Amino acid sequence: MALEWVVLGYAAAAEAIMVLLLTIPGLDALRKGLVAVTKNLLKPFLSVVPFCLFLLMDIYWKYETRPSCEGDSCTPSEHLRHQKSIMKSQRNALLIAAALPFYWLLYSVTNLVVRIDLLNQRLERLKRTE
Repeated sequence: MALEWVVLGYAAAAEAIMVLLLTIPGLDALRKGLVAVTKNLLKPFLSVVPFCLFLLMDIYWKYETRPSCEGDSCTPSEHLRHQKSIMKSQRNALLIAAALPFYWLLYSVTNLVVRIDLLNQRLERLKRTE
């Protein structure tokens, strides 16, 4: 299951970098190409949403089927393994909680940049006709 988390981490990092590059002022020369690349990547990145839901169900299933380790019922090594499992589940839940908003931000920022470009083009046409 570690490969799924690596893929989700890379997808979230790529989304964050694209949002950052789209919102940094002064990159107007790169913005047109970056918008085209981002628009083409939005559909493949949509697969992040069901993937996150699947991984969230996996975390829930592991939580429900995990043996309880309370009191003197387990050895110190079992207790340590139990605590590690809880920490990994919390880390993975944070990764899911980051990947979904990054996708939404990327989608929203890309649409806003495209709309701003269209409005700027319309404004230029109106200035030329006057």
